[in-house]
Amino acid sequence: MWALIGVTIGTAVGVLPGIGPALTVALLLPITFRLEPSSALILFAGIYYGGMYGGSTTSILLNTPGESASMISALEGNKMARAGRAAAALSTAALGSFVAGTIGTVALTFLAPVVADFATGFGPPEYVALMAVAFVTVSALLGPNLLKGVASLLVGVTIGLIGIDSQTGQPRLTFGVDALLDGIDVVIVVVALFALSEAFGHLLTGTGHSTVQPLRERLMLSRSDFRRSWPAWLRGTALGFPIGSLPAGGAEVPTFLSYSVEKKLTRHPEEFGHGAIEGVAGPESANNAAAAGVLVPLLTIGLPTSATAAVILTAFQSYGLQPGPQLFTESGPLVWTLIASLYVGNVMLLVLNLPLARVWARLLQIPAYGIYAGVLVFATLGAFAAGGTTVDLLVLCGLGLLGLLMRQAGVPVAPAVVGLILGPIAEQQLRRALTLSEGDPSILVSSPITVFLWVVVALALLIPVVLPVARKRRRALVNVGDGEES
Repeated sequence: MWALIGVTIGTAVGVLPGIGPALTVALLLPITFRLEPSSALILFAGIYYGGMYGGSTTSILLNTPGESASMISALEGNKMARAGRAAAALSTAALGSFVAGTIGTVALTFLAPVVADFATGFGPPEYVALMAVAFVTVSALLGPNLLKGVASLLVGVTIGLIGIDSQTGQPRLTFGVDALLDGIDVVIVVVALFALSEAFGHLLTGTGHSTVQPLRERLMLSRSDFRRSWPAWLRGTALGFPIGSLPAGGAEVPTFLSYSVEKKLTRHPEEFGHGAIEGVAGPESANNAAAAGVLVPLLTIGLPTSATAAVILTAFQSYGLQPGPQLFTESGPLVWTLIASLYVGNVMLLVLNLPLARVWARLLQIPAYGIYAGVLVFATLGAFAAGGTTVDLLVLCGLGLLGLLMRQAGVPVAPAVVGLILGPIAEQQLRRALTLSEGDPSILVSSPITVFLWVVVALALLIPVVLPVARKRRRALVNVGDGEES
């Protein structure tokens, strides 16, 4: 029962632009104090998985992700929806979420101790190299060119640096505003850069003539769509769970990597950017597999790697439970009840959302001005609930205008959110590494894993530069050859 309530609330709230699972769990935390610990944690787990799926729904239908891990779904899913294929996009998201969530939960059940041991072997140098891979991959993948991707990434990293320096205690980039000392909440940034900038963009261009194709196809996937989706589900799961299990993983990195892999392996490259179903299936699977993977470091070493995991950790502590190596022995029945509820919640998500796919798709038939008026209302409510001050609303509007300028300049906003989330982590780990080595930067390449990761970074930077040059030379040689033959 609690799993059903959790996935229903999580999906419903996740559908609302700008309100993700972390905010939902945080808002519901006070009302669960009267529940038994197992009931409360099952409810939270249901909200977590439901919010993941709901975020993909609003990405596909409205192009406004409910949380940062659903950004990729907006790239291809929204194009499919606007071509009248909303049902196919929602169906592959639901089935991919079920497949990835179930496989991820099985892996959590059997491999949690092994993966946790591997993750604890990562030191600060490995984290720095991993963050560099994430930064370069995201910048190269989501921008029209590497320079614009890096520019967006730096915007996000700069926003992430706002607040008090954890080591020196000095305020950074606060400009004397006391409300900025705690930094800017990631919910506010995601809402501003995606939801508000989208609404502002429609305000500039006008929404009266923007029409959406009605849903005309059946709810289930066609044979062709299924054949194209199931390999992407498995590949996304294979990327999502291991990376989500890493202490510096989370759900953002595997979704971007999955999209990159599908773009390279597809037999229909012309569809990417115009509504490729693999571009929805793979990232959605990676997203939900990472959601299961995030629970590995949380339950086994007590380390939250996402905002939702941090709120769930607070819920554990409010019941006198401390996640860590002793949790499985001291509170074994509670932990296994929680893990069992993930299986139940996955089945309920599938049963709940497939029949409702047509209901969600009908949202697209609402006039655009009504949709974006609602986006503004819910985005503002979500941001105010996250911070609760007038300054938060002013910051929201300011970042929304920044997002509008970025869109007008052709600078992608997705790398900015990744920079915001991962930038402070990278800074913290870099400082730790240099502290351990007493300032010697060679520690960053002191192990085989770090060397491998830095090679990946170098390749990711060089390939976008070298490939166009190689293609030009090849075309020149072909033209010369043709001229000689003639």
